[in-house]
Amino acid sequence: MNVLVLQHIACEPPGVFEDVLVERGATLLRVELDEGESLPSSLAGIDAIVAMGGPMSVNDELGHPWLVAEKTLIAEAVRGGTPFWGSCLGVQLLASSLGARVVRGPLPEVGILPVHATDEGLVDPVFAALAWPRPTLQWHQDTFDLPGGATLLATSPAYPNQAFRVGDVAYGVQFHVEVDGAMADEWARVPAYISSADEVLGAGGLDRLLADFRASMAEMQADGRTLFGRWVDLWA
Repeated sequence: MNVLVLQHIACEPPGVFEDVLVERGATLLRVELDEGESLPSSLAGIDAIVAMGGPMSVNDELGHPWLVAEKTLIAEAVRGGTPFWGSCLGVQLLASSLGARVVRGPLPEVGILPVHATDEGLVDPVFAALAWPRPTLQWHQDTFDLPGGATLLATSPAYPNQAFRVGDVAYGVQFHVEVDGAMADEWARVPAYISSADEVLGAGGLDRLLADFRASMAEMQADGRTLFGRWVDLWA
């Protein structure tokens, strides 16, 4: 199977999601959009799309004009039934591409924080695989409205819209469960991520965040493999 991976910064690859795909024999077609790499001209031969995170906003089309084509591609894919998985910026791209608002929230949500399943999430074929609530890595401030026809699957006290499904095979999650230790160390060197951590957590907050992350990393990675693997099971 051929999986198109949309990346928006080098330090946010699919992580454990990629491990699942490789184990199942998938070929990854990676496009680093922030580096000027081009999207495919068509969806022919693409079995699924995975869209990862990044420090930019989906609304920053002037600064990142490739966002326009990316959202057009995502809309076409999802409406045509192509399986889609979006993480952090990826879920915001999914919402925006389907006509929902993506807006700046009142405060950043940063830290190892619990996410709860909704009633719909508890019976969803992907999300029902876990015993909620679960610890997740949160590192964002933008949030989104649900697009028409979406099913809310997960929520948190700070930001109610944490995960949703459109149709049977298009999923988006605001939180991170794909990150390994090397990725976390790289994130700690990204200025936009550092400033958001300092703003919310105060002096020394980044070090505390990394310590909390490492304490829960194995559990979150296991959750990430389970969720992503159940999604792949829906269509592979």
